[in-house]
Amino acid sequence: MHSTHLAASRRGLLAGAALVGTAGLLASPSLAKVTMPAGQAPYFYRFKLGDAQATVVSDGPLALGNPSGAFLGLSKVEMDRQLTDNFLPTDNVVLEQNILVITINGKTALFDTGMGSVAAFGPTTGQLMKTLKAAGIDPAGVDALVLSHAHIDHCGGIMSDAGKRNFPNAQVYIAQADYDYWTNESTVGPKLKSFYDQARKNLTPNRDRVHFVKDHEEFLPGITALYAPGHTVGHTVFMINSAGKSLCYIGDLTHHPVLLMEKPLTEFAYDTDPKQSAQSRVRMLTMLAANRIPVLAYHFAWPGMGNLVKFGDGFKYLPAPMEMMAMPAAK
Repeated sequence: MHSTHLAASRRGLLAGAALVGTAGLLASPSLAKVTMPAGQAPYFYRFKLGDAQATVVSDGPLALGNPSGAFLGLSKVEMDRQLTDNFLPTDNVVLEQNILVITINGKTALFDTGMGSVAAFGPTTGQLMKTLKAAGIDPAGVDALVLSHAHIDHCGGIMSDAGKRNFPNAQVYIAQADYDYWTNESTVGPKLKSFYDQARKNLTPNRDRVHFVKDHEEFLPGITALYAPGHTVGHTVFMINSAGKSLCYIGDLTHHPVLLMEKPLTEFAYDTDPKQSAQSRVRMLTMLAANRIPVLAYHFAWPGMGNLVKFGDGFKYLPAPMEMMAMPAAK
């Protein structure tokens, strides 16, 4: 038999098999059309820090809009370059609201509480109570509400609209300078009246259960306050230590993983003292990068956990891989 005939026969055989296979697939009742669900997976992420059990939940994304209105001191060309170099849109900055819940040394602490029902930054915020429920976390079991500061998107979930405590057994931890500033209408001023209203609604009913944290105070076992003022007068970050492992919850030390990192002296429109805020940012980021301490950033892309490294005159944020199951110990 000639080779050309063999090749033709083989092609015919393969074509015939393909037709039979295709017909079989088309006829198979098990390959009905799949309808993809519209919803996302639950908005929580669990991890361990030393002996501590931790979960990140979300209050939902917060849209700031055009970055030129919030990040000050960068030319449009420079801002667009930073964003496009990092595959981020140039017309709308969307921040996350990553809320840490950690059980450490017998106490459960929740860090910052989101927007509550105030929709000042769009309808996607206000998800905290929903995501806590999805994560199986009972608000009544929270012992401590640890606030980095008293801005509208950090203290808004303490009280319900009915005037009830969402976390009935929790003590509140915050710097006194921030409490005093944001609950005083004359210091806040008319431009940020909604921030004042939020602080009054959520903080003043809890004055009898507020503990004012001091700089370098270990106010809960394993949790230490570190002042980083400027974004607000009492803005504070928190160092968490358990069984030799550390994590720094940096609150609003930096709102964006690029625009306030590559050139960290860039100013942010919502800072009470932009110059002081920039200096606090450089000081704290330098320390965290030099000591290779992982961070959890309130506004970075979900779940906001990663590491910092020096990058030119600024810093680079390297997101940590999410660990979705327990890994065996290295041999």
